[in-house]
Amino acid sequence: MTTVAAMVAARAEDDRLGVLDAAGRWTWRQSVAEGAARAALAQSLRSDGPFHIGVLLPNGPEYLFWLNGAALAGAAIVGVNPTRRGEALAADIRSTDCTLIVTDHEGAALLEGLSLGLAPDHVLVTGSERYLELLAHFSADNGAESGPARDLVTHAGDVAEDALFQLIFTSGTTGTPKAVRCTQGRLAGIAEVAAPGYGYGPDDVCYCPMPLFHGNALMALWGPAVMVGAAIAVRPRFSASEFLDDVRRFKATKFSYVGKAIAYILATPVRPDDAENTLRSAFGTEASVRDRNRFRKRFGCYLIEGYGQSEGGAAINPVPGMPPGALGKPVDDVDLAVISPETGAECPRALIDPGGRLLNAGEATGEIVNRSGRGKFEGYYRHESAEQDRLRNGWYWTGDLGYVDADGFFYFAGRSGDWLRVDSENFAAGPVEAVLSRNPDVAVAAVYPVPDTASGAGDQVMVALELVPGASFDPSAFLAWLEAQPDLGTKWLPR
Repeated sequence: MTTVAAMVAARAEDDRLGVLDAAGRWTWRQSVAEGAARAALAQSLRSDGPFHIGVLLPNGPEYLFWLNGAALAGAAIVGVNPTRRGEALAADIRSTDCTLIVTDHEGAALLEGLSLGLAPDHVLVTGSERYLELLAHFSADNGAESGPARDLVTHAGDVAEDALFQLIFTSGTTGTPKAVRCTQGRLAGIAEVAAPGYGYGPDDVCYCPMPLFHGNALMALWGPAVMVGAAIAVRPRFSASEFLDDVRRFKATKFSYVGKAIAYILATPVRPDDAENTLRSAFGTEASVRDRNRFRKRFGCYLIEGYGQSEGGAAINPVPGMPPGALGKPVDDVDLAVISPETGAECPRALIDPGGRLLNAGEATGEIVNRSGRGKFEGYYRHESAEQDRLRNGWYWTGDLGYVDADGFFYFAGRSGDWLRVDSENFAAGPVEAVLSRNPDVAVAAVYPVPDTASGAGDQVMVALELVPGASFDPSAFLAWLEAQPDLGTKWLPR
């Protein structure tokens, strides 16, 4: 195991392309120097308390430079979610003890008037006159052979593996977002495994459409790219309609994704030259089998599915010969199981017919649990109760639903908050969405519960559909199609 600081410092004399966006390009040598200047700037402003730097920025070179800088300075980046507003946004910053904030003019407007718990002069606004003046003082240490910025690169080996590097907020689907701790050693360890495992090489151009404040972009793309010296291409925000244009502009060979992003890309109008691009493969989570096949056929790019969490408590990797739709098997022979939330016992194995249809979803679906312990989970920052809930009974509870077939292959079935209870029967939204996604007119399906006002107890099944371009919705035809699906449970029918 190494550190992120050592990974970044290893690129300090690398003159290959390191960072690019629509406006410019930087070699790795330049990217590391830009990071070192920001590290020295942050250290010059360091005050009492944890060395936590809140970054409220869109994807871009500035964000990447601050990642490099925090690594070299031994600081922790707090990726602040720009979709948060008002007191919720301020609470995220205060709860993670940020002593410095880096944002742009748009972010500064969001922060105006909020109680952040730090001095106003510790909010740096990129592009402002003050920011540029402060940064110029440390940029390449003005040509000197040594100085605060250069010394940070030289002494990158002094940064410890257990130094906190990231506080990554959870999505908040089960309550207030929690900040996941990720040390330098853990992220470097992920990069060491992911880079060769998923075929990252120094000649790759890795397109990052997912936000850099989420674990997906950091762990599946940024870390492995730094490890091997691949170029990182960024745009401010994900755009399905601009995806292919970006790929061609950057000559991207890899990217990371989440399933919904793939569905949105596939929902864009088909062009006859879609397959004329440089993409080779992508790594991500939660794309359906149908969408993976459609993406490969349309764009000529393989989507490699895996399973993991920002917390690091459980991981499942694909293996050769696994059935369609499976995630794979647990890594390192970890004792992963699917546990019933009602009984605490292991769920029966899933019965899957030759067509890939799940026949016993009700009894086979439960929560994915690591019975070996906490895995790589390093805890939540200042949230002990949530941490203990994750580790109840000495196991790590993922909060994700799944099922396991007779051969030990795991399948994803949704989040623990996706349970529905209809006529006293519990089931997950995931298998229902899997059935709905087979309809050729459906681009994206989302299943969720609404109160059963007729009975006064339990739920009814509600579904929201986004159709593929050019399709129209015929309720009668759709109902007839649903009733013809042999694996649609009797309680699963939307009403």
